[in-house]
Amino acid sequence: MAEIVLEGITKRFPDGALAVRDVDLTVADGEFVILVGPSGCGKSTTLNMIAGLEDITEGTLRIGGQVVNDKAPKDRDIAMVFQSYALYPHMSVRDNMGFALRLAKVDKATIRRKVEDAARMLDLTEHLNRKPANLSGGQRQRVAMGRAIVRSPKAFLMDEPLSNLDAKLRVQMRTQISRLQHRLGTTTVYVTHDQTEAMTLGDRVVVMRSGVVQQVGTPQYLYDHPRNLFVAGFIGSPAMNFLHGTVEGNVLRTMLGDLPVADELRQVLERSNAPRDLVVGMRPEAFEDAALVEPGRAGSTFTATVDVLEHLGSDVYAYLREEGWQPAATSDLEELAADAGVQETGARQDQIVTRLSTGTGIREGSRAELWVDTSKIQVFDPRTGANLTHPDNDGG
Repeated sequence: MAEIVLEGITKRFPDGALAVRDVDLTVADGEFVILVGPSGCGKSTTLNMIAGLEDITEGTLRIGGQVVNDKAPKDRDIAMVFQSYALYPHMSVRDNMGFALRLAKVDKATIRRKVEDAARMLDLTEHLNRKPANLSGGQRQRVAMGRAIVRSPKAFLMDEPLSNLDAKLRVQMRTQISRLQHRLGTTTVYVTHDQTEAMTLGDRVVVMRSGVVQQVGTPQYLYDHPRNLFVAGFIGSPAMNFLHGTVEGNVLRTMLGDLPVADELRQVLERSNAPRDLVVGMRPEAFEDAALVEPGRAGSTFTATVDVLEHLGSDVYAYLREEGWQPAATSDLEELAADAGVQETGARQDQIVTRLSTGTGIREGSRAELWVDTSKIQVFDPRTGANLTHPDNDGG
């Protein structure tokens, strides 16, 4: 196990394209850190620089206290698990898992012991003599993980290892990876595009955009205290709702009506010299069926048409829309919409997603009275994207 330290790491390709810019990050010994962001944000390039598969243009990389900028991948004592399983089809599971140890001329008894120990951890014992072609996708990915585990490396580097699996297998493998990492205590850097994986797996999450780290923190901290519009929109599923708002005294005028501005937030806005026009963020769980809200509870009510209802057992998602509703529009939100494939799927942008209690009596296609917890509102500067609700946000 080892600490991984990135100091001012930058990657510039020969054509001048800047893939990663000035990344400072310390991954503690035994920590599980997730790099997450949209396609092309630089997360895989960052991982490849740690692995030695990409040269570092500027900055210093330390693994276990040693500068490794000029060390070959084989000399860094790390193990990688890729999106593709990269198994040798002509070899058995046993031989695939022990191949790196054989190359290192480890004795046969040690190889056998390590492979069988890893197979027990990964529930692969009965498959040791099978070929990869006779395994399911989940089993092949476990073999790839076993191949990394037997080496007992200083660090695991994982590049979207679950992206080839179906939804059910992904959930199962996510749980298994988390359990294994805690059991082994090996420093792990994990790259994913899936923010659900990021929220459920990591001790800390690093959100990247266009080669730049946007925010680093625990999954819950990033969810509750996003530093900017991009982080707020990327973290969370369903995503945060963003509305255009205008501050007028103690009132925030939005398409949902006039929302009261708490004194604390009003003082923060005044101190930060915030613009009059803002982006208002509300997570789906800030809403509720007004009929289910206790009388006197602080908040605001509004009426809207229920476009679609999704019953998920423990929750009900209601998609609301009204004629004339317009979503907030900034470059950050346009990038988030593009990454989510809004144009390709034809998804509506003039709607609000709410998560309601299962006791709701609202019906699809009907008018409904909804309630929103105004204490959960977050406001953002449309010019800079900065979260004005938490101006001193330094991560968590």
